[in-house]
Amino acid sequence: MVIGAILVSILVVFLSQVAALFPFYMTIVVETFNLSNIAAADNYVKQPFYDASLEGLQERPLFNQNPERVEIEVLNSAGRRAIGSADEFHYESADPMNKPYMQRGEELTVTVTALFPFEFSMWGQPVGVDVPISFSLTVAGLKYYKDLPISGLYSDGDIDDISYFFDDYDYGEDYDHLWYDTSP
Repeated sequence: MVIGAILVSILVVFLSQVAALFPFYMTIVVETFNLSNIAAADNYVKQPFYDASLEGLQERPLFNQNPERVEIEVLNSAGRRAIGSADEFHYESADPMNKPYMQRGEELTVTVTALFPFEFSMWGQPVGVDVPISFSLTVAGLKYYKDLPISGLYSDGDIDDISYFFDDYDYGEDYDHLWYDTSP
């Protein structure tokens, strides 16, 4: 009977801590989603958005117990950090390898990581461990930069050349009469 009571009390304490995990995880998911939208719009995250997101997370309940362990990572498809200046003209004359952004269509991965303080006291003794929780989203950049070479589908260099998509399509023998047939 005593062992059953001990196990039930441990289970109740454990479930009460797990109940706090859901809002903690959803906060990470929502913040990752918001940053991934910002990253997709400009193909990188501007420093003021990064700082505001990081500071906002570090001040939230449960996150503020380990604020130095809250991390936001934004990487482009080349594995480089995709966080940079809010002034895009700052990178005009820089080498493409030194720019935080890449061309439209390139992927960006946004990851938010924080420690969940899974702690409780059992018979007056603190028991617990900090569990790292993270969430990651991969998005494609939407902005076209004139200072970067064209990549992806438009490798022939002409972004407006529609024939690029139709060169390999076989229209068949009856294709010509569709354009010139004027019968009612």
